[in-house]
Amino acid sequence: MAHQTKRLQGQLKEYDRSQSYGPREALELVKKIAAAKFDETIELAVRLGVNPKHADQQLRGAVVLPAGTGRTARVLVFAKGEKAKEAQDAGADFVGDDDLVKKIQSENWFGFDVCVATPDMMGTIGKIARVLGPRGLMPNPKTGTVTDDTAAAVKAAKGGKVDFRMDRTGNVCVLCGKRSFDADKLVGNINAIVAAVQSERPAAAKGTFIRSLTVSSTMGVGVRVLLKAEESI
Repeated sequence: MAHQTKRLQGQLKEYDRSQSYGPREALELVKKIAAAKFDETIELAVRLGVNPKHADQQLRGAVVLPAGTGRTARVLVFAKGEKAKEAQDAGADFVGDDDLVKKIQSENWFGFDVCVATPDMMGTIGKIARVLGPRGLMPNPKTGTVTDDTAAAVKAAKGGKVDFRMDRTGNVCVLCGKRSFDADKLVGNINAIVAAVQSERPAAAKGTFIRSLTVSSTMGVGVRVLLKAEESI
């Protein structure tokens, strides 16, 4: 058994690990347990009833959180001409084409959180796909980051859009706000995430799709959320 620190032992005394709690109660517990000196991020972990080894049961998507993420994303846009201007006008932090590709290649620079590209730029940024991909930064049509509507993509990213992707164990982990958010905002964000995950259910998935939900903070332990009905909170 892994060693439990005094901090962890104290957190585990705050609730019953064998129980599931209503979404509001679970979030209040997570907020109470979160004792770090910074504003911890709250994350939702969704365990799915799929086989991650099968290509036809993979899941990936995006969702705009109603209450935002609690942070402002730094957005980079690969575009030229009018599309580049539209991105700049919409508030993109970095806009360019070959110059930004060279900067990433030569300086190993990753001073951005979201990467958007117009379809005609995908061949150009293919040169850095191997470094963008592992960091979750490679533009993808599935998440709306490969688009000619660069202005809309920038506004969505700045307005609380988050991407999600199933991992090798069949789980999806998505940030849903900050500890400083009130419970209503966090519940609203979680509902939006659950709905988005449900909407991306693979056709090959059988039986119960969402097996469990767990919320936690950056430095805190996980609290299970009670599913009132199948795949709903």
